[in-house]
Amino acid sequence: MEKQLEAALNEQLNFEIESAHIYLAMAGYIATLGLEGFESWFMVQYEEEISHARKFIDYVNERGGRVNIKGFIDPENEFKSLLDALEISLNHEKEVTRRINNLMRIAYEVHDYAAISFLQWYIDEQVEEEDNFTKLIDKVKLVKDAGLYHLDKEVGLRVFVPIAK
Repeated sequence: MEKQLEAALNEQLNFEIESAHIYLAMAGYIATLGLEGFESWFMVQYEEEISHARKFIDYVNERGGRVNIKGFIDPENEFKSLLDALEISLNHEKEVTRRINNLMRIAYEVHDYAAISFLQWYIDEQVEEEDNFTKLIDKVKLVKDAGLYHLDKEVGLRVFVPIAK
């Protein structure tokens, strides 16, 4: 594997771990609001991000690369509201999408077709991630306070499904 691509994959796997901690912090904040369904939803998001990082780790190892785990900045722990946390999450996922697209660009530049195949899953996943947050933001805006209780119960049904290799 080209060193440039290996370095970029390492950067992304570390960003996935950082993303997990962002969602863990959001779950902690949302717990203070008494919204157990949304807390659970964000914990599932945390689990997904950890599994995304693990998928990158496994891939780098399978390709004979070297995984380098690094630190990250402390995540934000205070938010204005549930809606604020969701909107920040959507913007964060847009940044993840930008980074994944950049990885794909590098893979094409170095003609690494195995990496292109591997990264396609993340391209598709990011479409889903942005769509999930967009729809959830729209629903929260629609229901306001009275319907938030029911929406909280709905999102609490989300479960973590480990990704297949």
